[in-house]
Amino acid sequence: MSEAAARRRVRGGGGAARRAERTAVSVETARYIERNIPLFEVLNDEALEIIEHNAETLLEEIGVNFVQNPGALERWREAGADIKGERVRLPRGLARELIRTAPGQYTQHARNPERNVVIGGRNLVCAPVYGPPFVRDMDGGRRYATMADFENFVKLGYMSKWLHHSGGTVCEPTDVAVNKRHLDMLKAHMTLSDKPFMGSVTDPQRAQDSVEMCEILFGKDFVQENTVMTSLININSPMTFDDVMMGALEIYARNNQACIISPFIVGGAMAPVSVAGTLTQVLAEVLAGIAYSQIVRPGAPVIMGAFVTSIDMNSGAPTFGTPEAAHITYGAGQLARRLGLPYRSAGAFTGSKLPDAQAAYETANSLNMGLLSGVNFMLHACGWLEGGLVSSFEKFVMDADQLGALHHFAAGVDMSENGQAMDAIREVGPGGHYLGCAHTQANFKSAFWRTDLLDYKPFEQWSEEGERDTMVLANARMKKQLETYVQPPLDPGITEALNTYVAEKKASMPDAFG
Repeated sequence: MSEAAARRRVRGGGGAARRAERTAVSVETARYIERNIPLFEVLNDEALEIIEHNAETLLEEIGVNFVQNPGALERWREAGADIKGERVRLPRGLARELIRTAPGQYTQHARNPERNVVIGGRNLVCAPVYGPPFVRDMDGGRRYATMADFENFVKLGYMSKWLHHSGGTVCEPTDVAVNKRHLDMLKAHMTLSDKPFMGSVTDPQRAQDSVEMCEILFGKDFVQENTVMTSLININSPMTFDDVMMGALEIYARNNQACIISPFIVGGAMAPVSVAGTLTQVLAEVLAGIAYSQIVRPGAPVIMGAFVTSIDMNSGAPTFGTPEAAHITYGAGQLARRLGLPYRSAGAFTGSKLPDAQAAYETANSLNMGLLSGVNFMLHACGWLEGGLVSSFEKFVMDADQLGALHHFAAGVDMSENGQAMDAIREVGPGGHYLGCAHTQANFKSAFWRTDLLDYKPFEQWSEEGERDTMVLANARMKKQLETYVQPPLDPGITEALNTYVAEKKASMPDAFG
């Protein structure tokens, strides 16, 4: 509690103190989720072995393309792959042998060490939406994103208790030149938040800029010895690795920075319509991508990714929260664990245009699927709307609140003496109630997860306050969080050095919007 809140407690008594506690500004961040619950496994050992065998067959017989990257082809040739043109075929077992050096978990450091996250094992780290060119809120509607929007999302992420990571391209600020916006985005993550963040991957030089800016923020030696970025490397499914993403991966791997190697799968378009077929392709792609990262630098931290959705066969639009996507996500989690690798998947996915009932159903399905499938890094954990085209301010707040429910569910069932509550049962006895008993009084603040957003007021009070639905409540909470935001302190010398780096980089090249 703040000193001001403590003073109000002394002056105002219990009621005033409780009101102060409810309204006090808090930038507390919960520790990343550590699961104390079983994971759900949809595939038996025989099915997993078939998929693993088929993936090795795919790599051996069909292979993958590494396009416009002669350096990568030469590295593969030296590692023992068969190269014909840009096609890379891997002898059975080669990829698995190469990925043995990839760590099973790693720590990503934040500039505030209290915000460090451990990615892998039974942990779950939640990061916000990534990549949409549009934003939406109740006041401005749907519009192209700006740098001001981006900065507001970073501030909301910093203010969100249950969000562990600041993310990367939380929205795509279209009012800044394509070749320069990564500089402003990185600086915003570094200065407006003290949570861990992601680097730029849209060009190898932008990845190098990300490393150099981190060297200003953390120190050059620290960056080389520790992981301070986790960045997203998408595979162009089916089975194509382009020079841009692989070039960024090479920069990050050489500098000991983590990469998520993630196929981008829309079932029926970029992979087969069957679950087993899609899992086979996903595994083959990640085996090749992760193996390549270890060729570049053995021991480079890496995450096995699986972004998977199905397709509506009538409209061609991607669908979310579906049973088939769940089967693939659960199955990919099992495959990741058998490889001993951290796993990225799931998120607050929806195809809805608004934060409505469709969005809530699809998002809840997707979030719970991620928790139970063993995801270690959940990108898009809040703010995703319209199939990833839109970053929604209201949905960001709604999703971030629901991440608290994941924390509490993941904690499992308390079977301590206090959790057994035998004293309470003895005290109350038959026909009584537990509201006033000693056990309830001792535990009521922490016994149940409490939302900071949803409405549980009596009908009369809800009606008198304007019959506000969840989106209206989220809009109000979003505005309050932005109004009460306080920038985390940063050494003025580091701030000046970052500003100078960004200004000089921008001045060194003309604007490019293509």
